[in-house]
Amino acid sequence: MSCLEIYNKDVMKKKEGEEEETRDGTVDYNGRPSIRSNSGQWVAGIIILLNQGLATLAFFGVGVNLVLFLTRVLQQNNADAANNVSKWTGTVYIFSLVGAFLSDSYWGRYKTCAIFQVIFVIGLSSLSLSSYMFLIRPRGCGDEVTPCGTHSTMEITLFYLSIYLIALGNGGYQPNIATFGADQFDEEHPKEAYSKIAFFSYFYLALNMGSLFSNTILGYFEDEGMWALGFWASTGSAILALILFLVGTPRYRYFKPTGNPLARFCQVLVAATKKSAVEAPSKGREEMYDEDRQGKNAPGNTGRRIVHTDEFKFLDKAAYITARDLDDKKQGGVNPWRLCPVTQVEEVKCILRLMPIWLCTIIYSVVFTQMASLFVEQGAAMKTTVSDFKIPPASMSSFDILSVALFIFIYRRVLEPLATRFKKKDGTKGITELHRMGIGLVIAILAMIAAGVVECFRLKYADKSCTHCDGSSSLSIFWQVPQYSLIGASEVFMYVGQLEFFNAQTPDGLKSFGSALCMMSMSMGNFVSSLLVTMVVKISTEDNMPGWIPRNLNKGHLDRFYFLLAALTSVDLVVYVVCARWYKCIKLEGKDDQMQIMTSDDDENDTDSDDYEEPMKDSKV
Repeated sequence: MSCLEIYNKDVMKKKEGEEEETRDGTVDYNGRPSIRSNSGQWVAGIIILLNQGLATLAFFGVGVNLVLFLTRVLQQNNADAANNVSKWTGTVYIFSLVGAFLSDSYWGRYKTCAIFQVIFVIGLSSLSLSSYMFLIRPRGCGDEVTPCGTHSTMEITLFYLSIYLIALGNGGYQPNIATFGADQFDEEHPKEAYSKIAFFSYFYLALNMGSLFSNTILGYFEDEGMWALGFWASTGSAILALILFLVGTPRYRYFKPTGNPLARFCQVLVAATKKSAVEAPSKGREEMYDEDRQGKNAPGNTGRRIVHTDEFKFLDKAAYITARDLDDKKQGGVNPWRLCPVTQVEEVKCILRLMPIWLCTIIYSVVFTQMASLFVEQGAAMKTTVSDFKIPPASMSSFDILSVALFIFIYRRVLEPLATRFKKKDGTKGITELHRMGIGLVIAILAMIAAGVVECFRLKYADKSCTHCDGSSSLSIFWQVPQYSLIGASEVFMYVGQLEFFNAQTPDGLKSFGSALCMMSMSMGNFVSSLLVTMVVKISTEDNMPGWIPRNLNKGHLDRFYFLLAALTSVDLVVYVVCARWYKCIKLEGKDDQMQIMTSDDDENDTDSDDYEEPMKDSKV
């Protein structure tokens, strides 16, 4: 082949590549198939990462010091404040189910993200106004010195209305923005599929970098009593995040909603129950209903079917074709409450298989939620001054964020390439998402042990006769660095692994639900933490004892609570290992073959490119 022919061939490939459509079924804003070269990928991904960072800054500008706001401004005790923060944070994540349902069923991810971000901005604006006008009275109160006055029922109601609007807005937005970001990468294309996996790590990094500013700068101003300023800064960040998100509209790739997943789930259960007496067909899947769920041209249908599995065989009866089903089809169509396609049955199986893994992540979230409550209260009772500078206890979570950034780098640049090299040598799967989540549990156990040991030494050097016990121990707050750093390391393995795992293991029409499961784990962790604190306080205060978590921590035993969490997490780890060994991953028909074909095509393209580059060295064409 001549040099000129090679050059022309390369030019033609570039022109074809410019018009190449994505293979995963995404469309552009006008509903046309997405063109790979001018949509999605890292241009859209970076916009979404920046949006996530700004929105997280806004959210944690409220959340990171909320426990101190409740104790200093609203005059709540430590246990009540910790419980209220846990309930509020738990509600944030419960609203993620609402957002995921609306996204997968009706609105789509883009519209859902935009609407809930507007609600988020309204809640932050309301909180900023109510704090400035009613709650921060007298001016400058809410620091460690100046107490705030009493508040009316209306003022308290407005405060709780505002923070729960923030919970609704952030909760509905969070699971969809993660999945919407992943939608910008075509998993049917080998290079974009790799970028999609990397996106989740950078997404969690953006989340943590956004909270870094909240935990340090905003945390410092709020700790000094400048609550209104901190809340207004959060509001401005949320508005900027919304504007940035809308600017990227023409560049995004979109999946159309696929209809109510709850109805599809119930149809399988009802159909299987109705056919409970039907015997299994002799030829297995060959005699089961195997048509597309909604037809080829149905909205949101990517045409990908799930491979039939043998677990939960009772559900297979929903796809068995009976004489009555044939009569229904002749009279006008299939009754979806009596006959469901195999892929729809497998969707239900996928969700059921995920449940044991999901339940095992809840105890980890109980550990994680301590950073926003008891870690802060523990830090406030330690020595928080360096020379004349006072360190806000909530800002210690900056070490968690730095640990996240460090371990994401270590995992992406060291552990993952190393695991890939061993994978090629011995044919193993490398470090899977399930492996990483298990590692996260192990590190969480170490974090709770470290927190308990620090508390033992804090009590040893504490003044137990103090009235206002902030800073009453001579032990430096920097002794909390190990527990925060270990929590950060565990997050990289647990939460990033969860995001990837639930996104990969949910069917096409339930991707937002997969991200919502990750957030629901955090939600249930907060509620379990609240329940656990309540039980511990009630049991440990019998016989007029001060209890493990009294208002004056110097008279309690917070260390025992940390060691209790370490023990519970150890039990959870054993159960998790059993569930992980039982779990079977989702398999899509034809996906592996298609990926191999595309990879070989890319190899051919690379070869052609090499053939082109080599002659050009000696040619002036």
